[in-house]
Amino acid sequence: MSVETEPKQVSVSFQGRHLLTWKDYQKAEIIHLLERAVEMKQQPLSEALAQKTLAMIFEKSSTRTRVSFEVGMTQLGGKAINLNSRDMQLGRGETIADTAQVLSRYVDGIMIRTDSHKKLEELAANGTVPIINGLCDIYHPCQALADMMTIYEQKGKLAGVKLVYAGDGNNVAHSLMIIGAILGLEVVIASPEGYEPLDFVTNDAGRLAAENGGSLTVTSDIKTAVDGADVLYTDVWTSMGQEEEETERKKALAPYQVNQELVGLAKADVSVLHCLPAHRGEEITAEVIDGSQSVVFDQAENRLHVQKAIMEALL
Repeated sequence: MSVETEPKQVSVSFQGRHLLTWKDYQKAEIIHLLERAVEMKQQPLSEALAQKTLAMIFEKSSTRTRVSFEVGMTQLGGKAINLNSRDMQLGRGETIADTAQVLSRYVDGIMIRTDSHKKLEELAANGTVPIINGLCDIYHPCQALADMMTIYEQKGKLAGVKLVYAGDGNNVAHSLMIIGAILGLEVVIASPEGYEPLDFVTNDAGRLAAENGGSLTVTSDIKTAVDGADVLYTDVWTSMGQEEEETERKKALAPYQVNQELVGLAKADVSVLHCLPAHRGEEITAEVIDGSQSVVFDQAENRLHVQKAIMEALL
């Protein structure tokens, strides 16, 4: 199965590279990873990473990220080690630079789920093994690749697909904007004033869209945004670390709830995505997330397949 029909060549080696954000990757490289993920979904077991070890550092709670990376390493013949930052010397003041250099002597790659993109950059600058962003405050690249795989499975293409994200312009939205722009989607981010994506991400995604035949729109008009949508996507309104803002956020984001009325404004065959965990009755209704147009559990499964493709390529 081919994600794109046009001829392509991946001229740059993946081996040893970091994955902090998709801005560092070319369109053909991302397509290659998607195609490997599709293949791996059909043939899940291999020894591609036999005798290799991935260190997984968690500074934030995780279900999908931890399990999918650990299972993925096992299915590729390797091993994953779960490291909680509170139990490491990081929690007692050891520097990111020292941690990166030490772990690089032990393992073949490091995946980190953290609250700071700067920590990722410092790990990458000081380590000598690939660093994979399992989530940070600005980006969530592995989730975005799984989203693209899910959209391709549902629509049979990526270029020209209208993807509408409703809600907080957070790390999930940022990575959707970047990867969607590179792959030629029509990306629309509908957020209330004060909750828009960061300006520099919007500027980067706009430039990438112009270079790759896609488009990017950021608007507060949710009903207009959803018109003609092929894919409707949402995420929680209050992320980890924002609990004190919960009441204010619920009030501001309530008009952006993905409910049956909003789904009815999109195309009849619209697919509904959510990166999970979901709060039914807040950002999305139970009727929608548990309905026939929801593909959220296919989307969650695809985290496993894309992360295997990423690890195979980088490690």
